[in-house]
Amino acid sequence: MRISYSAPGRINLIGEHTDYNLGLALPIALPQRTFVSFDPDSSRALEVSSSLGDGPVRIGLDTVPGELTGWAAYVAGVVWALRTTGIAVPGGTMTITSEVEIGSGLSSSAALECAVLGALLTAADVELDRVDQARIAQHAENEYVGAPTGLLDQLTSLFGEPGQAMLIDFRDVTVQPVRFEPESSGVALLLIDSRARHAHASGEYAARRASCERAAAELGVASLREASVAAALTAVKDPVDARRARHVLTENQRVLDCVAALASADFVAAGALWNASHASMRDDFEITTGHLDLIAETAVQAGAFGARMTGGGFGGCVIVLVPQERVKAVGEAVSRAVCAAGYPEPSITRTHAGGGAGSANAT
Repeated sequence: MRISYSAPGRINLIGEHTDYNLGLALPIALPQRTFVSFDPDSSRALEVSSSLGDGPVRIGLDTVPGELTGWAAYVAGVVWALRTTGIAVPGGTMTITSEVEIGSGLSSSAALECAVLGALLTAADVELDRVDQARIAQHAENEYVGAPTGLLDQLTSLFGEPGQAMLIDFRDVTVQPVRFEPESSGVALLLIDSRARHAHASGEYAARRASCERAAAELGVASLREASVAAALTAVKDPVDARRARHVLTENQRVLDCVAALASADFVAAGALWNASHASMRDDFEITTGHLDLIAETAVQAGAFGARMTGGGFGGCVIVLVPQERVKAVGEAVSRAVCAAGYPEPSITRTHAGGGAGSANAT
């Protein structure tokens, strides 16, 4: 019995680095997906071939953290995480293909994890709710791969719906749909891939998380969700930790303000919030780059309502809200500015909210 499963990448409209601080975020699932084809058998291993890299790779069902690195670690991590919950997954032959660009800030890792997870659960004839699935995929990424990410990417990949953003509250782990169809208001969502790649498992992401945890501890709260901006700036002694906390706390408010703007289809207001979010990531959280800043600033100068880096930072993509009539001008201006600065020519595409994980035919 061949099992086909797929899961999407994502972009975060607003709410960056808030997930592991039990805050708020507003992502959408992308139309681009990762596809898994799985033929289970009675063996004690997975033989995995992938378009993501050289292969095939053999993954024992008794795999443990530290055995594999690279793309195969995400597959092995899901096998390991499922087994730690007591779910007996079968061996077999697995083929993986993906439309989600690796290292672009579009969560290719969560798309891979959730697609593999869905295929293995189907083969094991086990049903789990989507929050439990997200936690298993996160466990794989945190403990097997070694990337200290929150639940944002996995929840988005699993809960995505066409034409909908998702307001995620990470304190309660709830997901509420928020209508997101800018095209119906004459507004385009552009995805600008800088082609500068990043790696979540690198030290910078972990350093930001540690900084937030220090700030929360100094404030005497379990997470920054329980703190206020005023308290963070007065009670946190280390100025860097204080700035990190300020970003998280102001970003949570921007998420709520963006939800309110979208409720009235006020994309001018939403764009202004994106600009403020990018400035906060640049100045307080320090996760943007000169390359990404140039893209965002140029897009706004050329007529976009707003632009911001999306994803963990240090590379990846910028998202832009732009009136339909300014799409061409914004794209041309960004390409000119980026190439003149000596960076690679960016990939600029229009995108929209897509569906979540499921059968390979989901869109």
